Amino acid sequence: MYFISSFFILVVFLIFQPVIAAEKNIKLRGSYSNSYNQFNINKTGRVAFMGGSITQMDGYRPMVSNYLKAKFIETKFEFINAGISSTCSTTGAFRLKEHVLDKGRVDLFFVEFAVNDDQDAAHAKRECVRGMEGIIRHARTAQPEMDIVVTYFVNPRMLDQLKEGKVPMPIAAHEEVLKHYNVSSIFLAQEVADQISAGKLTWAKFGGTHPKPAGNTIASEMIQKLLTKAWKVNSPTAKSDHKIPKFLIDQRSYYRGDFLSPKSGLNESWSWSVPEWKKIPGSFRNTFAGMKLLCCETPGKETVVKFSGSALGAYVLAGPDAGVIEVSVDGGAWKSYDLYHRYSRGLHYPRTVMFTTDLKSSDHTARIRMSKKSNKASKGSCARILNFTVNR
Repeated sequence: MYFISSFFILVVFLIFQPVIAAEKNIKLRGSYSNSYNQFNINKTGRVAFMGGSITQMDGYRPMVSNYLKAKFIETKFEFINAGISSTCSTTGAFRLKEHVLDKGRVDLFFVEFAVNDDQDAAHAKRECVRGMEGIIRHARTAQPEMDIVVTYFVNPRMLDQLKEGKVPMPIAAHEEVLKHYNVSSIFLAQEVADQISAGKLTWAKFGGTHPKPAGNTIASEMIQKLLTKAWKVNSPTAKSDHKIPKFLIDQRSYYRGDFLSPKSGLNESWSWSVPEWKKIPGSFRNTFAGMKLLCCETPGKETVVKFSGSALGAYVLAGPDAGVIEVSVDGGAWKSYDLYHRYSRGLHYPRTVMFTTDLKSSDHTARIRMSKKSNKASKGSCARILNFTVNR
């Protein structure tokens, strides 16, 4: 009898083990009553998704959107796709205002940047923290009622680390921020590693760094589980502000990040124009079609940018001919910044290059010039600037 009972308990344990594994990888923090009441009572909702190509593509994002429309069938939704391929949390922090916050009240905000902080930007922990804290603190400061969920996707290198029992640094850095701000996270990367180790999933079936439908379904279902659990809690119908910690994790986080139009840098040597992409070597993404950029192709030519804040950088398209630019702030020493990225060889790659991050928050003047030096792999000395990035 004892043997039968023990066997029964073991069978039940094994049957429910996948559910337990999934639950441990869903980190519910804080209340989601604001979004629930907006969708359920007011019958309208604005939902934003920000991240890299994993968000921009038809993957987990439309699955989550369809789930929300099916759950709240009488609600009129607006969905914002603020995913831009290759972008990291640093770029996200500076484009948050224009691409998300300026669209109006956002009730539910989904974020993913772990993969691009790892493989594209190759950030140090400091930049991972500054970018994610910039996004979360800025979002909650501008719209205190906003509910937020962050999902950690995975690439092969991160998967190998997880199989060894290590948490990839970008995920650990982002998680530090989310715990500090009481924001929920979906540890999809760990869930994938767990299922592969248990023989329930293969990397090929998941779909790789850019998941196939099977992989995106896992992500979507984990988000649904989190929201279902969060929305089961009885809560007041009146909206309430999420509390924002008094202290930042990093005092230089980009929580006042914004774009500054580079148009002011226009002069006889730096043009404000739409590049003739068909005549320029390297592939080009339609995301940036028709956009005017501040461009320079002549070494030694200079422009001046006036800005207010504590940090300055540039959001650029760095292609096969990307050069090196030199910057002097407030009459200080000239410093060089290589725009060329390892992905620039065949692509006009979107990236943010920070020039200075520790200025006193006040008015500043930066002189910027094309260097006569260039990356050995580059075929030119060009700068194409989408926007300057400032931490106001």
